[in-house]
Amino acid sequence: MSDQNRLSVFKTYKLYVGGKFPRSESGRVYEVTDSKGQWLANAPQSSRKDARDAVVAARKAFGGWSGATAYNRGQVLYRVAEMLEGRKDQFVREVAAAEGLSKPKAAAVVDAAIDRWVWYAGWTDKIGQITGGANPVAGPFFNLSTPEPTGVVAVLAPRKSSFLGLVSVIAPVIATGNTAVVVASSAAPLPALSLGEVLATSDLPGGVVNVLSGATAELAAPLAAHQDVNAIDLTGADAELARELEIAAADNLKRVLRPQPVDADDAPDWTADPGTRRLTAFLETKTVWHPTGALGAAGSSY
Repeated sequence: MSDQNRLSVFKTYKLYVGGKFPRSESGRVYEVTDSKGQWLANAPQSSRKDARDAVVAARKAFGGWSGATAYNRGQVLYRVAEMLEGRKDQFVREVAAAEGLSKPKAAAVVDAAIDRWVWYAGWTDKIGQITGGANPVAGPFFNLSTPEPTGVVAVLAPRKSSFLGLVSVIAPVIATGNTAVVVASSAAPLPALSLGEVLATSDLPGGVVNVLSGATAELAAPLAAHQDVNAIDLTGADAELARELEIAAADNLKRVLRPQPVDADDAPDWTADPGTRRLTAFLETKTVWHPTGALGAAGSSY
């Protein structure tokens, strides 16, 4: 049969929760179009129940992921970059359609996203050295500060950067040992949903990253108020929604990462050097005091 006579086989996109690909509990979908308004696919319209399920999966995965060595987490993030490299053509097509870019420009975006995974992979076993250390104290004590992951982080993905921006908000969260519930850009969710397929075939344990699609405000509200969500990244929220979510997050003292300063197009410059701001945003500092010299009945000492 010639290609002209074939019916197109359209992809069925699903959520990525707990390492699996469920359909939305609601059974709803919504139409996703390209920059010219042409239909691309139907994406799942996640419900509040889906958001709660994602938080449960993220919490279940947190102990194992936060307890892994920093070196191991770096290996896993690097493996994600390897898998993306092998599926680059697919992501170039999806980014071009989602963001209205030419294929060369979309290829540059995908290359930058892959490089960003590698960049954060290299930070996993180094961030502790710049955020912790031995503190000088007046007295016969050792005083040591070490960083620890905050916990489950809700991430609202950027509205206008469907892939490079997406990677730039997910990778630093999990690089430092947190787990994530990601709400994809409602207008351009397909690269995020495809990223779930890459994560599932990499070495990343199920539940470390969970990807939801749908209306950002509908999903963000229960995540901001959820008592088992420890932090929220408001990057994908507009100013009005961000204010509402900060109020909801205050109920259980969540860490809140506010949107970065924006350019003339009301969007962060995701191509810029990301620095360590996002790596340190969801870390807690544990400080331990210990007397020098004899250490109790065992008689051990430093």
